[in-house]
Amino acid sequence: MRPPQGPVVSLPSVELRASDADEAFRSELAEWLVRELPKLPEMPHREDWPARRRFDTDWQKRLFDGGYAGLNWPKEYGGADRTPTEQLIFFEETTKAKAPYVGVNFVGTLHAGPTLVEEGTPEQKATHLPRILAGDEVWCQGFSEPNAGSDLAALRTRAERDGDDYVLNGQKIWCSFGHIADVGEFLVRTDPEASKHRGISWLILPMDLPGIEIRPIKTTLGSSEFCEVFLTDVRVPVTNRVGAENDGWRVTNVTLKYERGTAFVSELIDSLRLCGDLAALVHDPVARRELGRSLADFDALWSLTKRNVSQSERGVPGPGAMMIKLAYSEARQRFGELCLRVLEREALSIAGNELVEERLRTQSLTIAAGASQIQRNIISERVLGLPREPR
Repeated sequence: MRPPQGPVVSLPSVELRASDADEAFRSELAEWLVRELPKLPEMPHREDWPARRRFDTDWQKRLFDGGYAGLNWPKEYGGADRTPTEQLIFFEETTKAKAPYVGVNFVGTLHAGPTLVEEGTPEQKATHLPRILAGDEVWCQGFSEPNAGSDLAALRTRAERDGDDYVLNGQKIWCSFGHIADVGEFLVRTDPEASKHRGISWLILPMDLPGIEIRPIKTTLGSSEFCEVFLTDVRVPVTNRVGAENDGWRVTNVTLKYERGTAFVSELIDSLRLCGDLAALVHDPVARRELGRSLADFDALWSLTKRNVSQSERGVPGPGAMMIKLAYSEARQRFGELCLRVLEREALSIAGNELVEERLRTQSLTIAAGASQIQRNIISERVLGLPREPR
């Protein structure tokens, strides 16, 4: 049973560098959400994948028709050329209104699409960006492998050049929504003789090509959004490569910049709402102090996110984006542990209890999109200038 709605937690608005135009955009979006959300059909069952794809892509289409898809993507490819601050306002207002999240195409809209905006050829952008924004093309990610998770550059999936094609052989794992995706962003090794960071290429992989086998993986929640992907003599045109051959690690870091930077914004804002839900159930003074700490953690991370975006708009990149993912994933896990302690025996029932489901889901946060140990290494070396970890 879902816990009762707690006292309203006031979500901070984007006041850093917000302009009158930003606030006008907020009002227009809020009015649009009031009109559109009642028109949505009922949310489908979690494991009804065809229905979930229809639901999520229908919402994406509504956003596109309303002018709210790809807010800071170029207009020539279907975007709106709006500011990063307006993109943050979009995340904030849609989360507060409990609008559908990006859903099954989070890879396309949050990772692959922005990567193509920065690194794709004109033909690649024209082919894929409008289709992503209109809800016509769902993407998945084929980065991790059984022996290349945190050490992503150790990947072994081979791509051998054969005329105008690459021939792919290998295995990927934790491929979110691979079983319903049209296209994937895949990392492959194009030069096995080069050092592990220098022999990688970033490919656009149509998921219906011969030689691709996809096997869903069951999670602790009983869901199957993750997949194993097996590649056997899969032929991919060389024109599907993004960036130069063997320059895939640099392109990958463009993708990871989005995956670890602003991709958690909606979850971060939603964490503030969940704090309000839990507040109605917390009576023990010690637990209330812990809840206060969680609320302060999420509030501080939201302020850091706004600061990062404000700096980016002024052309002054800061180190904050590298810290968000690490701090958020660990704060969310601490909050999840508090939820289980407060719920006590009720925590044994997963079905319908959002606080319990979220705790189980967040077990993966300190691993997904870069393990916390790897994130600490990145921060220590790139931000603090400390010596590299001995290999």
